[in-house]
Amino acid sequence: MALDEELAALMAAAQRGDAAAYRALLKACLPVVSAIARAKGVRGEAVDDVVQDTLMTLHRVRASYDPARAFLPWLRAITQRRAIDRLRRAGRQPREIHDPLAYESEVDPGPAPGQGLEARERATALARAVASLPEGQRQAVEHLGLRDLSLDETAALTGRSKGALKVNLHRALKALRARLNQERS
Repeated sequence: MALDEELAALMAAAQRGDAAAYRALLKACLPVVSAIARAKGVRGEAVDDVVQDTLMTLHRVRASYDPARAFLPWLRAITQRRAIDRLRRAGRQPREIHDPLAYESEVDPGPAPGQGLEARERATALARAVASLPEGQRQAVEHLGLRDLSLDETAALTGRSKGALKVNLHRALKALRARLNQERS
């Protein structure tokens, strides 16, 4: 009896509930799965991981095997997918490399030169524009926009209604947009 026919018969018996056939199937699959994993490029201890992952997958999807079809192509497809998964995980792990020039050519993750100055200038212009707003609008911007307080909290602090705060904020944002656009021009 050929290996594929033998494995197919064991799997069919295992699907019917034969525990001894299932153990024999898993044992017979070990060298086949190892060989497929090695052929896919898996090396060392990772082969054992692929074998284990494959057998776990085989256990989970054993009901999906069709006894009328060949067993080895089905097993090969599962093993190749588990081997690829293992190779991808291994490829994502960072590796240390000694490369002194890499430090010199590494891009500085900090802000670009002058970027901090531009941000400070924008913050100063915004602060001046907010300070020039009428009292109700300024309070609405400071509490709702800059401090991130809720409408209820701001209403309690300022003594204004929620509706008045919404109107003040809308008008303030419109005035700030106009003033800041004017300063850029």
